[in-house]
Amino acid sequence: MIGREEVVRTALSIAAIQQEDGGVPWPEGHVDAWNHVECLMAMAVAGLEEPVRRGWEWLERHQRDDGSWPMKLVGGAAVERGGESNHAAYAAVGLWHHHLVTGEQEATERRWPMVKAALDYVAGLQTARGEIVWERDAEGRASTYALLTGCSSIHQALRCGVLLAERLGDPQPHWELAADRLAHVLAAHPEAFADKSRFSMDWYYPVLGGAVRGAQASELMEREWATFVVPGLGIRCVSDEPWVTGAETCELVLALDAMGERERARRLFTDIQHLRHEDGSYWTGWQFANRRHFPHERSGYTAAAVVLAADALEGLSAGAGLFRDVSAPPVPPSDPDRCGCTPARA
Repeated sequence: MIGREEVVRTALSIAAIQQEDGGVPWPEGHVDAWNHVECLMAMAVAGLEEPVRRGWEWLERHQRDDGSWPMKLVGGAAVERGGESNHAAYAAVGLWHHHLVTGEQEATERRWPMVKAALDYVAGLQTARGEIVWERDAEGRASTYALLTGCSSIHQALRCGVLLAERLGDPQPHWELAADRLAHVLAAHPEAFADKSRFSMDWYYPVLGGAVRGAQASELMEREWATFVVPGLGIRCVSDEPWVTGAETCELVLALDAMGERERARRLFTDIQHLRHEDGSYWTGWQFANRRHFPHERSGYTAAAVVLAADALEGLSAGAGLFRDVSAPPVPPSDPDRCGCTPARA
């Protein structure tokens, strides 16, 4: 495990790459709202108030009238203009987390209209069955398919939005309904989503996002554990490459912790520390056949996932329970052949 001092150093490595306008970029230089928000969450855990404030101002400046953010921005300009549903949704996770960590009611109230617009954009992309398609393109056309990982993250965001709405006395019951419908599709109709099963994220994200818990989560974990987990190193990003990645491993740590599997979570978190750099940042991944860091970069989003996993395991902030506590209400398992849903495409 790493302690608070190491966590702060890791958060400072994120602040060190923050751009002058407040955006937190990928190593290649673009900013997207999802990874940006995750980095703000990690810096909030470490108490880095000024970089976090600047990061929220970046979100406020770049949100569009429909509630979305461009997929990619470079130097403050959109270079990919479509609006991803999971990018927009994650602002709600970030704001609820910030409220838990800081208790700053005034800041939460000020940013609430931004989150409302973002989640309404997301809810507008939900299909009749319940999945949420992944984007509107630059011309405003909705995509024809949904992504399981993205929808799992959106499920958590909708639940966070409901909690924010209750805290602020501004109920949004349509978000709760959208979350319930989405949780059912995630749990009972995985065939409704584009096939990305070679990616480890599609394995654990229904648990991480809170749509699948209990016995179903345990069964899901065991089903692909040997496919993705490399003992002593972490987890593969994709099943067919000898490549473990820090962000995916730490997200699996969070999912296991949310299930109550804390021993396995701690073991995986310890395994991934081989990616830690002496300055507190983290290499994105390790190609264990060639024994090289791949790609040869240290990414802010990897550092952020490490901080959030450390917080969950060690209780470093009041937001440590975010991934444990935000989940779908328990419901009896449903028979996907008899639930009344429009059949998902084959």
